[in-house]
Amino acid sequence: MIQAKTVHHLGIAVHSIAEQRAFYETVLGAQFEGIEEVAEQKVRVAFFRFGAIDGGVRIELLEPTSADSPIARHLEKRGPGLHHVAYEVSDLKSRLEAIKRAGLRVIDENPRPGAHHMQIAFLHPHATQGVLTELCEPQG
Repeated sequence: MIQAKTVHHLGIAVHSIAEQRAFYETVLGAQFEGIEEVAEQKVRVAFFRFGAIDGGVRIELLEPTSADSPIARHLEKRGPGLHHVAYEVSDLKSRLEAIKRAGLRVIDENPRPGAHHMQIAFLHPHATQGVLTELCEPQG
């Protein structure tokens, strides 16, 4: 039903990207890809890549920009750590409709803009064995 192409990235909630950046670059050897603010979600994100540009794995650090952001609430409840797993899909809108028809619980009824020119939608952890799941589709 979802037919994910690949795991696009792992999202990790942090209090401060600046404080964590050296660990990912120096200790783990990741390639820093940049920082972007997603104002609608009240979050700043930084992507780090491990491996080839057209493959490999990406880590997305998520830093709240407001005390009332979803990431700030996550940090208050659970502390820093794994926030979500993101899967790349084609035709996100159709995939999301199929998921809803199958009776799975979603957080996003429709795709919405995300970081790095992606359309995204989250599935509720109750529908995915407790793992917050993001579906993402590159625009264009």
